[in-house]
Amino acid sequence: MRQSAYVPRITRLLARLARASHPEPTVAVTALAAALAGSVGASPIRVGAAFLSGQLSVGWSNDWLDARRDVAVGRTDKPVVQGLEVQTVRTAALLAATACLPLSLLLGTAAGLAHLVAVALAWLYNARLKATVASFLPYAVSFGLVPSIVTLSLPGHPWAPWWASGAGALLGVGAHGANVLPDLEDDLQTGVRGLPHRLGRRLTTALSGLALVAATVLLAVGPGTTVAGALAVATAVVVFAVGLAQGRRPGSRAPFLSVIVVAAVDVGLLLLRGASLT
Repeated sequence: MRQSAYVPRITRLLARLARASHPEPTVAVTALAAALAGSVGASPIRVGAAFLSGQLSVGWSNDWLDARRDVAVGRTDKPVVQGLEVQTVRTAALLAATACLPLSLLLGTAAGLAHLVAVALAWLYNARLKATVASFLPYAVSFGLVPSIVTLSLPGHPWAPWWASGAGALLGVGAHGANVLPDLEDDLQTGVRGLPHRLGRRLTTALSGLALVAATVLLAVGPGTTVAGALAVATAVVVFAVGLAQGRRPGSRAPFLSVIVVAAVDVGLLLLRGASLT
């Protein structure tokens, strides 16, 4: 009987830990990095393992460090509000960060250090910068490093071309805005005032979309214009324009959804351009 009761408790614990890791961005960033690695001839497994450990540490550190704020605003969707102990999340974050160190260095010294810088900036965002006017910087730098983390793991350790790094940085800025928008009001209640909170919902949505459209343009023309690139730019512009137009309606989520769609276009175009990174 004891064993049968123990299994459900472990299952619930693992399920709550999985939710506390911010699984959507964790899986998305890890999959992007692994797919990008495969497109340039790097090891998807090594790159994926390094990114997964780093993203898990970032996700868990977020819920660990935000626990008091989440409880204060009644974020019942958060595992720490549902009963997951903060100490458990902290331990998971520190273990993942510890694993991230050797897994990153397995990519090579240059690639490993670049990845560790990106992860460290994400932790700094969670700990401090998310509540400052510089909240966008960790996203811009970390996402901008992603193409180079992959290419630096190749023989010869080449840096990614400027257009890929620039597009990654712009994608990061857009992702920052999209990530903050759903929790904007809850954040303000607990004193978090990053750049999006200072700009407001409408301006943040507009600037996030423009950053993502600019990323589309860089990915389309940087390595040489193609039909696919031109179609991607046209799609991004139309989707974002429609989203802004529909956003004039009270309570419309169209602008936010348009930002997500343009981000997806950018990710697809980045993967399509993978062979041009080296």
